[in-house]
Amino acid sequence: MLTSDQIERYERDGFVVVPDFVTLGECAALRDRALAIVDEWEPTEARTVFTTNDQERQSNDEFLASASSIWCFIEEGALDADGRLDRPKRVAVNKIGHAQHDLDPVFERFTYTPALAEVAHDVGLVDPLALQSMYIFKQPGIGGEVGCHQDATFLYTEPVTVTGFWFAIEDATLENGCLWAAPGGHRTSLRRQFRRNSASNDDGTTFVELDDAPLPRPPDDLVPLEVPAGTLVVLHGLLPHWSDINHSPVSRHAYTVHCISASADYPAWNWLQRRPDLPLRRLEGVAA
Repeated sequence: MLTSDQIERYERDGFVVVPDFVTLGECAALRDRALAIVDEWEPTEARTVFTTNDQERQSNDEFLASASSIWCFIEEGALDADGRLDRPKRVAVNKIGHAQHDLDPVFERFTYTPALAEVAHDVGLVDPLALQSMYIFKQPGIGGEVGCHQDATFLYTEPVTVTGFWFAIEDATLENGCLWAAPGGHRTSLRRQFRRNSASNDDGTTFVELDDAPLPRPPDDLVPLEVPAGTLVVLHGLLPHWSDINHSPVSRHAYTVHCISASADYPAWNWLQRRPDLPLRRLEGVAA
């Protein structure tokens, strides 16, 4: 699937951009299904907000339970002073996560394809398991910054195997908050780990510092990845990456699947823990 040049770029930079990986029709179908999920969803009193700049505060029951469910998380800028939604749900939700690739047939068909399994193999991911998925809306005007981070902080294995497969469902531009990445940054250390404080959902989570070396400073130390809809971006788990606030009047929908190797150790302190009745599945095609 990937050319030798694309594999070389992934190994050198820690990311590779694959144009036209999915069709615009497939993007539209996933977008329509995501909006339908939002329409069907009813927020609880918790009204869980999601921002990677404040992960500890977000580790409530809704967040932790979403490892085995489909849940919608709200943008900070979509709540009024009393904590109520101040706009329609479709333009208030930050993301959907984290198990729709196994629980929703439209997301399942989009995720479990021979083509994606082949790309995972090409970048060295042995026997990949689909660990989590996120549909990210990056809402017009309020789509929040995603602070510079490494995915292995949040989805850790020993050795590090987590790999991100990021699909542009809509065009990603400088104005609406495209990805930015640090070429070669995957060859540095993991800075920290995001850990559960206990096996239950009651004790929250904590960042554990591993290396106090600073991550690259956005945007000066990063390069922008402006890509059209249909593009796949593959991200190494140690690669520092970031996205800015959406400053534009248009959304920047994206879909991300994170995979790990079946042979790697996945510690019980990772925040994302599946229920026993919903085991991880190998990344391979499913029947239409």
